[in-house]
Formats: sequence, structure tokens, C-alpha cells
Amino acid sequence: MEWWLIYLLTGAIVGFFAGLLGIGGGLIIVPVLTTIFTAQNFPPDRIMHMALGTTMATIMFTSFSSLRTHHRHGAVLWSIVKPMIPGIFLGTLSGAALVSSMTDRVLNIIFVIFICYAATQMLLQFRPSPVFQLPGRIGLFLVGGLIGGVSSLVAIGGGLLSVPFFTLCKIKLQQAIGTAAAIGFPIALAGTIGYVANGILQSEPLPDYSLGYVSLPALFWLISGSILTAPIGARLTHSTKTSILKAIFVVLLYG
Repeated sequence: MEWWLIYLLTGAIVGFFAGLLGIGGGLIIVPVLTTIFTAQNFPPDRIMHMALGTTMATIMFTSFSSLRTHHRHGAVLWSIVKPMIPGIFLGTLSGAALVSSMTDRVLNIIFVIFICYAATQMLLQFRPSPVFQLPGRIGLFLVGGLIGGVSSLVAIGGGLLSVPFFTLCKIKLQQAIGTAAAIGFPIALAGTIGYVANGILQSEPLPDYSLGYVSLPALFWLISGSILTAPIGARLTHSTKTSILKAIFVVLLYG
């Protein structure tokens, strides 16, 4: 429990950016948790798994808190969210199962490559077509599966993928962020279920007070900090210029 203050401060920072940018906070939490878990002598070959699983569980709370605020501002496009949910569950559960068979080194490489790719894509403002439109229900189902699968591999709420995707589809950035926050909850829910189940099924012993690949003490303090600051970030979204939001998004990814 001597690490509670670090968990609490990390949760507060993550909650703020989760609300502000519609992200789940994985790019912040995962590196911090891997450092802390290493210092606490967690099993070396399961540190990244524990960091990813605990992060996914945390995102359930940060995404739900921020999506409520975005919904009150009318920024969530539920007509997009609903057809994506079945694909999200299928893709996220599949990704979580795949993670259990990977080594820590492979997971670290995937995490770093993905963050660099996402940051570069946003920095260059890549646009595949000036007439890019939202796909139909089947297309949204497939996109949800892809976003869910990748999100479970790197423990994010999907905002790093869904916000650029929605903005490419000519959706206003504030609505893209609000809708990303909404799909972050089913991603995190399915991901948490997957990480808990796969952690329980694996034969190696895990740290005390763990539920599968979720560290319960870390989860408690991360939530305590994030759930207070997520609504603050979400409210700020609706009074901040789009250009500033994009700049913050890119800087955060490279950081």
C-alpha cells in the first residue's frame, strides 16, 4: 500500500485527459504500472500482462465517468455507438486471449510501435479521401471489432483509433471525442473480462490481491484519482478550441 500516492496521482492525471480527449489513459497508465510492478518484484514475465489488465479495468471507470458528461452535452452519437458494440466485444475478447500467449517483450514492442504510429498519424493529419464517409452497420461492426482487438493489445479505451477515424468521417471533433468515450466503456468491459479470465486460467502464480491480470490495490487507487478529474476534463472539451485539442492529443501521444 506504500505505492498508493503514486497510483492516486496517476489516476488523477489519466482521468483528466480521458475526459478532455476521449482516451482511456492506457498510454499513461501502462508505462507507470510496469515501472511500479517491476519495483514491487512482480513476476517478470507477467508484469506487462498485469499492467495491461489493470489498465483495462481502470478504463471502465474513467470512460463511464467521462461519457456521462459528454452525453449531457449531446456529444455522443449513439447511432454510431450501437452498431459498433457487438464487434467491439468480439474483437476485444479475442485480443485479450491473444495477449495471454505473448511474452512481455513482445507486448512492450507492440505498445511502443502503436503509440508512435498513432502520434505520427495525428501529427501528419492523414486523410485518405476528402469524401470519406461513415460506413454502414456492417462496416461499423467490423471497425468496432478492429478497434476493440487493437485496444485490448495495448490497453486503451479506443480513443487513439476512434477519434482519428471519426474525424476522418467528417464528424466534429467534440462529437468524435464524446463518441469515443462512449465506445471506450464496452471496450474496457470486454477487455477486463478477458484479462481476468485469462489470468485466472494461466498456471503461474500471480501477486497477492490480484484478480486474474488485474491488481486490485492499484485499481482502487487509480480509480479514486481518475473518477474525480474525468468530468473536469470532459467539461473543458466543450470550451476549448479544436486546434488546441489536436495539439494536446499529439503532444500526449509522443510524450
